[in-house]
Amino acid sequence: MQVLLLLLCSITMKVQAQQANTKTFVPAVATLQHYNALYILNESDDKKIRALLRNIGNALNDPRLKGKLHVEVVVFGDGVEMNKKSNPYAALMLPLKEKGVVFVQCENTLAERKIDKSEVHDFLGFVPSGNGEIILRQYEGWAVIKP
Repeated sequence: MQVLLLLLCSITMKVQAQQANTKTFVPAVATLQHYNALYILNESDDKKIRALLRNIGNALNDPRLKGKLHVEVVVFGDGVEMNKKSNPYAALMLPLKEKGVVFVQCENTLAERKIDKSEVHDFLGFVPSGNGEIILRQYEGWAVIKP
């Protein structure tokens, strides 16, 4: 009987603590001097490309991260559409680049799809493989974001 009573008290306390936490939510605090975020794009859907670029802008403008955030966008697979000069995304990318965002393109994707580097934006960096970049950045401690 005592065990049952203790169990019931424990459950009640946990529920009360959870309810109290929802009333006193405190957002995360930026305690570091610098943060790194790697955004991944491997899709060509217009809404997803625009959302990715908007999300990056939102993160850069977050008052907790302002001036502390370094962003890299790694593009591979179908995401190459964002980086093609023939598509309309440069107008959205350039303001982010001016804020320090680095856009990189997977060279494997270019080779597999027979896309010449002259067909993509001049401000891109290049990596041998998008997946390799993700793996290395993850192990360097970067936040990896796939919206």
